[in-house]
Amino acid sequence: MLGRIFTVGGYTLLSRLTGFARDIMLAAILGAGPVADAFFVALRLPNHFRAIFAEGAFNAAWVPAYAHVHGEKGAGAAGLFADRIFTLLLASQVVLLVVAWLFMPQAMSILAPGFSEDAEQRKLAVELTRITFPYLLLITLVTLYGGMLNVMQRFASAAAASIFLNVAMMMTLALAAWFPTAGHAAAWGVLISGFLQYFLLAGDLARHGGLPRFAPLKLDEDVRGFFKALGPATLGSMGTQVALFADTIIATFLPAGALSALYYADRLNQLPIGVIGIAIGTVLLPEMSRRITANDHDGAMQAQRRAFDFTLLFSIPFVAAFLTVPDAIMRALFARGAFSKADAAAAGATLAAYAIGLIPFVLIRSAVAAFYARKDTATPVRASLTGIAVNVALKVALMGSLAQIGLALATAVGVWTNLVLVLFFAVRRGFLVLDRAWLLSLAKFLLSGLILAAAFWLIAGFSGPWLGAMHFRDELMLVLLAVGGTIVYALAILLLFGRKWLVSLVRG
Repeated sequence: MLGRIFTVGGYTLLSRLTGFARDIMLAAILGAGPVADAFFVALRLPNHFRAIFAEGAFNAAWVPAYAHVHGEKGAGAAGLFADRIFTLLLASQVVLLVVAWLFMPQAMSILAPGFSEDAEQRKLAVELTRITFPYLLLITLVTLYGGMLNVMQRFASAAAASIFLNVAMMMTLALAAWFPTAGHAAAWGVLISGFLQYFLLAGDLARHGGLPRFAPLKLDEDVRGFFKALGPATLGSMGTQVALFADTIIATFLPAGALSALYYADRLNQLPIGVIGIAIGTVLLPEMSRRITANDHDGAMQAQRRAFDFTLLFSIPFVAAFLTVPDAIMRALFARGAFSKADAAAAGATLAAYAIGLIPFVLIRSAVAAFYARKDTATPVRASLTGIAVNVALKVALMGSLAQIGLALATAVGVWTNLVLVLFFAVRRGFLVLDRAWLLSLAKFLLSGLILAAAFWLIAGFSGPWLGAMHFRDELMLVLLAVGGTIVYALAILLLFGRKWLVSLVRG
């Protein structure tokens, strides 16, 4: 399992690094003004639908169902099952795309009502979203193909696909002078990337398993079971996305730049979520599904416990950095061109608020795997809906006094609520055992995080005056923080856990 985690995590890390290069170009060319806000709405809308219905709900229901059919009935039955789901999926996405194109102005009035006061910005947001929305159809098919490949223990192409989004957007941004606005250039890059990702996954699946084809629709037992799981999974996947939808809607009422601050803060927050949380969860779900199908429930529980340990080990440094030195990170990465140091400060404060919820963000996908692997997509919904209620209530309460920082803070509290309830249900059902050894491990992770946060604070405090007015001062400080933090954290983990624990974690 570890090798597969590093495969997914490595490609995801490459995707995030190219994503940072893309965001540096976006910040320099778009800045944080009205055109940028319009583009980020156009980017967020199909991405929200993708996260709920494609990578979220669909993946949660699809991977266990396909793994079960493949393991119980063989490749032939699994192929027919895939054909039927492909047919239904493509038809539904085409209908959604046509409706979105036709009613985009009305949808924009609901989803970005703050733009109604600026007719030009609203018109631009509608135009850009019409360009980006077909990306949803393409990426939904990519998710279908990726789930099939994951069950076959092939993770590389699905993990690498999102790199095309960054590369395509950088290419079109480099040609921004040829487009009506830089927002148009970025939007066309999103659409082009959807085609590139589709062809990558389709080619891999064609070589190793055969592409799904159109098939007569028949609601047999397997298809009914899939849709029975899909409904609750959709509600369960809506938790974080409803929070981000609410952020988008509310931020359109805030001063210009609020949406951009949320975007850049969320981009950094998504680095550990994607590289660690999603990578481990992607590998864990088919692993647990396979073990549970083979009646190895203890093995499934042990796989999940190892996933938790890996997640915490690699996530703690991000939490410590985002809470203690967010301004330094934002200035080093984005404060150039049209993106000012004031913009970086606003985004940094927003990042710190998001970081409060980073641990549950990265753990939640591995936590719900205990239910999804058993085809129970209903139980996590109860936790998710409670988290949504807490989240939205806090957004309304905090938006006035804290602006976009309040929105991020509400998201953090909501996802903590979600995770705590999921763990409570898992323990009560016997899917997870929180024994003394694991609770002691949690305490050690907490202490290591506090040590690292203190180190970041000291490094930033002493290096600031020393660097003075040097060129690339912010970039040099970020390098010092990274090097010093790595040394301190490695020593803290070795002292608190010991070499034996690390070896057992890698080999276990």
